[in-house]
Amino acid sequence: MSGAPLKLAVIAGEVSGDLLGGDLVAALKRQYDGPVELIGVGGEALEAQGLRSLFDYSELSIMGFIQVIKRLPKLLARIRQTADAIIAAKPDILLIIDSPDFTHRVAKRVRKVLPDLPIVNYVCPSVWAWKEYRAQKMLAYVDHVLAVLPFEPEAMQRLGGPATTYVGHRLTVDADLLETRRQRALRDIKAGSDLKTVLLLPGSRGSEIRQLLPVFERATEELSRRNDNVRYLLPTVPKQEALVRSLLESWSAKPEVLVGQRAKWQAFALADAAMAASGTVILELGLAGVPVVSTYKTEWLARLVMSRIKVWTAALPNLIVDYAVLPELINDVLRPGLLARYMERLSTDTPEQAAMLAGYDLVWQRMQTEEPPGDKAAAIVLEVLSNKKAGHF
Repeated sequence: MSGAPLKLAVIAGEVSGDLLGGDLVAALKRQYDGPVELIGVGGEALEAQGLRSLFDYSELSIMGFIQVIKRLPKLLARIRQTADAIIAAKPDILLIIDSPDFTHRVAKRVRKVLPDLPIVNYVCPSVWAWKEYRAQKMLAYVDHVLAVLPFEPEAMQRLGGPATTYVGHRLTVDADLLETRRQRALRDIKAGSDLKTVLLLPGSRGSEIRQLLPVFERATEELSRRNDNVRYLLPTVPKQEALVRSLLESWSAKPEVLVGQRAKWQAFALADAAMAASGTVILELGLAGVPVVSTYKTEWLARLVMSRIKVWTAALPNLIVDYAVLPELINDVLRPGLLARYMERLSTDTPEQAAMLAGYDLVWQRMQTEEPPGDKAAAIVLEVLSNKKAGHF
């Protein structure tokens, strides 16, 4: 495709989505023979590609029913603002990235006014986990889904959702992760140290940190009582450093706090095992080769709807290979003593550790693609745009 400027509307609601968007737009500029103009919402990665975000996208980084309810009036106003701006700009195509509670509501509004505007959804919503009916409803306002997990195209087809293509996951080509894998391979060859390094990853949101750190504290106390050779590293994001340090003041087995992405990957390279909040970090640890136990405590209101969740596991490595590669301790099952004993078994040469690492190898194989995710995603965006203009939808 070539010629006239390509006006792309893009909406990313969180850091991970912003990184995906930035990568896709960079690839789009290489593939499209003409200027690419951006309008919408995003962060640093998209702004580096020329986006002037309509507002600070960190406003959208909220989690849990209670937080959403508290912020609902502001969120609804931002949905209207974003949809109105996109409608007024009359872009060539709309790309919505993850954060479905926000991005999908914008897309529905835009589709009502601009019915011929092609809409691509990057990161498949977890319709395979709960509210499966959402897959068919997406047909009304999404033309194509770019999936980052290899099992999602089959799931969307089974549920009657929009056409879906697995484009790959950015983590499989992430320079920091690849370097971490290299360092861990060298470390395994050298091996031999009696000192065990356990990572504590309580999440990046304040609510997660407050829920999980007290459990981690009791687990580290028991682990240290049972073992003399354990050190603890706690990577965190800059905005949560003060909270984390305040909660660690009374700990007897104090972890070393590491701040920022570079420090996080360095900690991954050193780790023997990890206890971590359920989420993308579990996949990061799996791809890096760090044995982990996934943990979570839900808000009381969220517990009321847990019976509606259809998926058998929340851990992405488990879903990718379709068996229990790693354990999950959630709510009442999340017991410090159990967590401590898992750390003992996973941080040493045991059958449990070997089985988990073998599972990680299979996860890595299943997630490989022939071309980088951003390049594949950009090519599909251009294909959808071409098909829409040719009237193939």
